[in-house]
Amino acid sequence: MPTKLTRRVLLKTTAIGALSAGFTARGMARAGAALGTAQRVPLKIGIRAASMRMVGDFDVIKTAARIPGILGVELQTTTGKLNLRDPGVVRRYKKEADRWAIWIPSLAGVWDRGVKIHSPAAGDNLIRTIRAAEMLGCGVILAAFFRRDAPDMTREDSYGPIVTMLQETAPRAADAGVVIGLENSLSPADNRKLIDLVDHPAVGVYYDLHNMAYYGYADQAIPGIKLLGKKRIARVHVKNGKNLLEQPGPIDWAAAFRELNEIQYDGWYIYETTHDNTADCIEDTMKNNAFLRKHVRMPEA
Repeated sequence: MPTKLTRRVLLKTTAIGALSAGFTARGMARAGAALGTAQRVPLKIGIRAASMRMVGDFDVIKTAARIPGILGVELQTTTGKLNLRDPGVVRRYKKEADRWAIWIPSLAGVWDRGVKIHSPAAGDNLIRTIRAAEMLGCGVILAAFFRRDAPDMTREDSYGPIVTMLQETAPRAADAGVVIGLENSLSPADNRKLIDLVDHPAVGVYYDLHNMAYYGYADQAIPGIKLLGKKRIARVHVKNGKNLLEQPGPIDWAAAFRELNEIQYDGWYIYETTHDNTADCIEDTMKNNAFLRKHVRMPEA
């Protein structure tokens, strides 16, 4: 018996179609036009599997799909007994994502044990993660480096090898439709310098305002949005420790979203929130989603 073409079925069908197309703004605008809705870039909210306390658990996709407003899950590449170094695991996550119409917008945890961004194996680790990202239709991989692992941006002998490695790896990322998003303990100005030295559109900043405050740049976190600009910001992490976004914290998130609106950022907002358990995560996420809907203005496609 054929499936009755209800609006719900059509929504799910167009969502799956957009998933296979990489969730482009243009693709979703076409889907919206087919439904007779406004052609506006959708509010793309995702959450880390780690925040859901479900790393290495295929059910993270199904669980995320049941949270109203959540469209994607950021997976960990190398963490967990079942991780994305195994192509079979990648295929299973892709199958679950297709089944539940959930995107996998980004991959974190790209380094194998003992590997850092300045390690000889860093480029190989990125390439292996790019392969997984391409299979998953994932647009960004998160390359993290903090404190002693971050380069001294006043010394070419410190940042030079990292720039060279990223320049060599970036074309592989671009061929796969992937951007390498750098998340680190550098100031916004040093992040801009590093990105501009690499000078490749497949390398950007995975901007985490809460981290900026944590590493001593609280006063620069929100101005850093304009300093970096839309073209350098690949993704945005959103968090306020164990508190809701509307509660006091190191970042005024309402002000931060205003600045992101100003630069017409239309990418994903990925929660990296802290919760005691999955149930608390779901409850808090629904409240945080309401806050985002109130303050984030997505541009028209």
